[in-house]
Amino acid sequence: MAPTPEERDALFRAFGRAFFKQDLDAMYRVVTEDFTYSIMLNGLPRRMTSREQVAAFFEERRGIEKDLRFEDIVFHHAHDATFMTCRVTGTDVATGEPFERAGVERYTFRDGRIAEKDIYNRPVLKAAA
Repeated sequence: MAPTPEERDALFRAFGRAFFKQDLDAMYRVVTEDFTYSIMLNGLPRRMTSREQVAAFFEERRGIEKDLRFEDIVFHHAHDATFMTCRVTGTDVATGEPFERAGVERYTFRDGRIAEKDIYNRPVLKAAA
């Protein structure tokens, strides 16, 4: 049985704090042992299925992106998944250029915990002047 929207909100509060602090101990208290994290980074698909892979990804991303901010966050609870829409801003470490992306994250659940985080995003396209 999927967690209620209220239970999901509590999971996301704990997960969000842990994720942004990159506190794997706290994060793995609210995700399943076989938690899967999928993302496209620099055009390459990534799928992490272990705590060690997530830790290595956090370290790698620090060398690629910095000053990440998630804004305009809205959670959409469906029966068997929750979707989060957001806008992400940050700085490309190599170029120093700022970036802005629109994103959708899909979360699934098992045994009262987050089982999967699957991220889809693209650059925000600015209107022509």
